[in-house]
Amino acid sequence: MARFYALSIEPNLFGETSLVRSWGRIGSRGQQKIHVFDSEAKAVDLLLSLLRKKRSRGYLPLQ
Repeated sequence: MARFYALSIEPNLFGETSLVRSWGRIGSRGQQKIHVFDSEAKAVDLLLSLLRKKRSRGYLPLQ
């Protein structure tokens, strides 16, 4: 099954940093979850942790 998983760090309107996770089957809208952090460093820590997990499960970066 072809699927996607995307991670992005974005600012929100309240001056906080958000980590946005999107996933699903290619061709579908998929799902999304947003984690809100006080600092960008915490968001980066979670992003790197999730990136390691997904790479170990076979997800590859977009080329």
